[in-house]
Amino acid sequence: MSRVGVLPIEVPESVTIERDGNHITVKGPKGELSRQFHEDITINIEGNVITFERPTEHKDHRALHGTTRSILNNMVQGVTNGFEKNLELVGVGYRAQKSGSKIVLNLGYSHPVEIEEQDGIELEVPSNTKVVVRGIDKELVGAVASKIRSKRTPEPYKGKGVRYEGEYVRTKEGKTGK
Repeated sequence: MSRVGVLPIEVPESVTIERDGNHITVKGPKGELSRQFHEDITINIEGNVITFERPTEHKDHRALHGTTRSILNNMVQGVTNGFEKNLELVGVGYRAQKSGSKIVLNLGYSHPVEIEEQDGIELEVPSNTKVVVRGIDKELVGAVASKIRSKRTPEPYKGKGVRYEGEYVRTKEGKTGK
């Protein structure tokens, strides 16, 4: 039995869920998300509790059971609280600044790197070495944060680069001279 898939989801009063077959739309105070789920997983909505059932113990159905529950739970959490990822810029001269609806990153290249805000994503620069990515879609927040991090991933000798807040970068020992 799936440890995640059998857990029910408690829906807050401020959230409404609309259903058209296995196409679910979740509306809340922060916005609206919708998604088409696999037809093999049965989604039961009774009052403010959502439960999930799978037809067989087949490997694919077991995998879909927990995944479906997690995705729908993230949708409910996103429209009520939202998600955020914090990034840090580590390195001499590495800085970020907000310019209109985009952020400009100086990451040691010969040119500044510009990243535009997408629909549903808010970029914030609380200090010149920190970037905050906020949104209601957990998948999209993670993808944008990963895109920003990929512009200059932390290098293993000094640890310079863009990293997630609290991320540990394992450093290597440099060359030794004779």
